[in-house]
Amino acid sequence: MAANEEPTASLLAHGAERLTHVTIDTYNAELRSAEGFIGDRASRRAFRAILDDWRERVSQYGEDPFGENSTDAISKKELDKVLVEGDIEAAGVVQGAIEEFSQEFALVIRRLLRLKHWKDTERIVVGGGLRNSRIGELTIGRTGVILKAAGHQLDLHPIKHDPDHAGLIGSVHLVPSWMFAGHDSILAADIGGTNLRAGIVELRRKKKEDLSEASVTRLECWRHADDKPSRSAAVERLVEILRDLIRRAEKGGLQLAPFVGVGCPGVIRADGTIARGGQNLPGDWEDRGFNLPRLLRDGIEKIGEHDTVVVMHNDAVIQGLSQLPFMQDVQRWGVLTIGTGLGNARFTNRSGNDKESAQDKESRKDKEARKEKEPGKESAKGKSKGKDQDET
Repeated sequence: MAANEEPTASLLAHGAERLTHVTIDTYNAELRSAEGFIGDRASRRAFRAILDDWRERVSQYGEDPFGENSTDAISKKELDKVLVEGDIEAAGVVQGAIEEFSQEFALVIRRLLRLKHWKDTERIVVGGGLRNSRIGELTIGRTGVILKAAGHQLDLHPIKHDPDHAGLIGSVHLVPSWMFAGHDSILAADIGGTNLRAGIVELRRKKKEDLSEASVTRLECWRHADDKPSRSAAVERLVEILRDLIRRAEKGGLQLAPFVGVGCPGVIRADGTIARGGQNLPGDWEDRGFNLPRLLRDGIEKIGEHDTVVVMHNDAVIQGLSQLPFMQDVQRWGVLTIGTGLGNARFTNRSGNDKESAQDKESRKDKEARKEKEPGKESAKGKSKGKDQDET
């Protein structure tokens, strides 16, 4: 953008509902039951708890096939290896955990599909840390089969990108692409309950104008859950990481746009504060006086010769947006991210598929019926009928 050109305020709204190519119907849906949040039954912690339970039950009648290692200490790579070439009883334990978790995951999805803004969903892509493993892929496949067997016409697929990258790549769709004119890359950050990631995303618009070839060329990851920093220390560390990425981009000859996209858990207000859902972050991020985008702009006033623009949205929304170029064959789709919690978002494409959904038809018919019942107003149908009778 030109040095003296400011985008309109609406383009810079955080947590926006309408973007250039997609409408965000809903996100961060909080399903509750008597036991608590239903989404917690399909989180990374829930999978580990199920695996631990299977180990305990098996060990009551013999040796634990995983030995004395705690379940949390067993990596996803180790679990993947067990399925391929490990001890058959250990593989059986993992398969049992996958089956039980898949049943829970399917239950959560069925509950989501009952919500008004999730009706008529044609496809759901699944991201988050668990997806980045074979056990995650098998879970997604098994859950999809369970849903179809129960009569749900729904496709369930793993997110195309590495989840660590998807949470950054999606930021390229937060603002109109004209804002990147004259630039070939952006900065993006993905803040989760366990890790903080930031990186350089190359746009590669010469390869594909729809940004489907955008990719992360430099990634920094900080596992803040281990360090347990204060809120201010976490922000300072993020600013340091972003400044270092700017230096690396300049050294590598990249033309960074003066833009930083940020994904963060919770419900994001238009002013950049977090209404709720930030409980897993270091410190109180829901404090009305805490504004991360403003702090990032203060810490990085300019990128190149231009004032820095920061736009923040929910982290699941941004992971979902990374799949936007690949969702043009459907109209209504969603994303679920299996991580510290279960992130969720539902989208409706604003271009491409123009067919009217059952939800839209029902809404239109309701409006027409209400209009016909309004006192003192004839319906269009009634007027037409009266005219025909007068002419005969």
